[in-house]
Order: sequence, then structure tokens, then C-alpha cells
Amino acid sequence: MSALPSLTAHWFDGQQGQAQPVEVRLEDGQLHFGGQQLPLSRVQWPERLRHGRRLMVLQGGGVLSFPDAAAFDAWADATGHRPGLIERWQLSWQLALIALALVTAMFAAGWRWGLPALSDRLVDRIPLSAEQPIGDQVMAMVDKQWLRPSQLSDAEQQAWRERFGRMLASARASGMAVPEHWQLHFRRTSATLGPNAFALPGGQMCVTDELIELLKDEPDAVLTILAHEAGHVQHRHGMRTGIRAGVVAAAAAIWLGDYSSFLSGLPVLLATNGYRRDHEREADAFAREAARRGGVDPARMAIFFERIREKYGDSAESPLAISFSSHPADSERIAFFKAEGPVAPKN
Repeated sequence: MSALPSLTAHWFDGQQGQAQPVEVRLEDGQLHFGGQQLPLSRVQWPERLRHGRRLMVLQGGGVLSFPDAAAFDAWADATGHRPGLIERWQLSWQLALIALALVTAMFAAGWRWGLPALSDRLVDRIPLSAEQPIGDQVMAMVDKQWLRPSQLSDAEQQAWRERFGRMLASARASGMAVPEHWQLHFRRTSATLGPNAFALPGGQMCVTDELIELLKDEPDAVLTILAHEAGHVQHRHGMRTGIRAGVVAAAAAIWLGDYSSFLSGLPVLLATNGYRRDHEREADAFAREAARRGGVDPARMAIFFERIREKYGDSAESPLAISFSSHPADSERIAFFKAEGPVAPKN
């Protein structure tokens, strides 16, 4: 290699703190500076920055610092040294924008498709026995903040449990997979919550007095709503929602084999995060099928939507995880529950 123009640099030899001003030149593949000589192959080229000094790290210790970045870049290019791909991307705003767009697209794809898949895998790793204490904690939290004891008599509550149990038993006898374990609670709510129902991990389900009162002459609508909540239980939507909300902590917990740190914070996530619309549609599909197989007419759900709209208008909202604002549009759901199949006999 022919000789190149020399460059002014500051040499930090690693022995003393004071830099030594030197002239650096390259001859026949050898780097000459301050009476020293070093093969160019024994020099490391740190990544260039858009601003600031350029550096060369010397094998065996020491650094050469070049104050004139432009002169150094031209000199380095003349030696045949070329920045790596990552370094070129960092120095180009066009390539940096492309990289940002790619990273954004990857995150979006991961959120849309990767995160649900990961959540499902994590749910499969959490035993069903772990759901019961989580459901108990969330139920206690919801009871304390939003609910009050039911005013329905014990006999009324038991009658609804038996009717719901018969519907699920008929669906199971027909070959449909339904929750093996469930508990149905009745509660009275504040005016804010109104007619409502929700499901929690571990088979916990709750229906409000207000919903029973709203549909006291439409038992099939009540049972179809309860079947919808049973669909959330069957598909473990509560756990999937909680894990998706805290997927990083959950992944660490599963990877380390320690569920305690993740499970301890899950009740808050479950109480404050609504189900995704795809979960709601899955629960609706379960409800329609379970109702029909259990001798209940799911088309009566249309009455529920009509009365909710009459009572609350088009913006009925609830702070519970099962707020109706997270469900698909009423018109879509009415058409869904009315579609396909003959009307079932009354249960």
C-alpha cells in the first residue's frame, strides 16, 4: 500500500493520563506514530459517530484520538477500511427511518399475532388448580369495591343455579365440552354497574340482581347470558387477558418456574382489563351452542339488548372487566344469536 498523508492525533498510551500529540501515517500496512510501529491488522476501528472525534484502539493497549473527523474518514476510506452494515445504517437518516419502520412493523405484528400465541402457550403451562385462588381474590376485590349482597332469596338463587346446571348438563350429554367446575354468585350493584354478569378464573361467575330483574320474564335470555360467561370460563379468557396484560412478568415467571410473583399481581389486571372482542365472539359462539343443546332459545338475547338500549341508551359502560363496551356491536350480536338452527324448547 502506498503512503498516505499523515494525520494529527492524540496518543493515549495507557501508561499515563496525559495524551501525547503525534503524527500518524500508514506505510506498507504499518501504522507509524510517536516512534511506534504497529500492523494495521492489529488495530480496531470503533464505530463512527456523526459528530465528535474518531478513535483507533491499539492492540496491546492505547488509543489514538483524531480531532478532525472529516480528514480521518477520508483517510480511513483510502486505506480500504469500510464501515460495517450496522454502522452505515446508523450514519444514514434514510436507513435509520427504514430501520424504525421495520422495528415498528415487527412490534405491531408481534402484538397482533405473536402476543396472543404466546399468551395461549403460557396459559397452557399454568395448571387449572392455580386459577381458583386467583378467581377468589378477584371476586373478593370486586365484592369490596362494586358489589353488595344479593336481595334475591336463597330459594331464587338456588333455582337459577339448578336451571343453569341442567342446561350445561344437557349440553355436556350432547357431546359439547363445558366447564367441569363453576360457581354462580348473585350480587346487587350500584346504579353505575346496573344489569351485568361476569366470569373469573377458576369457574367463578356472577350475575347481578338488576339483570335478573330486567329479564325476570325472559329466563332464556338470562341462561344464554350465563352460558356466555361459561364460555369465558371454558376458554380460560380471564387467564389469557391477565397474561396478555402482564406478558413480560408472566414469561419471566414461567421461564423461572416461579408463578408466585406473577399470580400475586394478576387479580388487579383481571379486575381492570376488559376481554378482547375476539374473546367475546368466542364466548358468544359457545353460548349459542350451549343454549341450543341445553334446550334454551338463544334468540331471546335480542330482548336483552333492546332493554339495555332502552334503559341506558347507546353508551352503557361499566368499570368491570365485562363492561358491555368491550362486546361486539349489539346489532351484530342480535343477528348472531338469531341465526342458524330452529328455536329450542323452553328450559
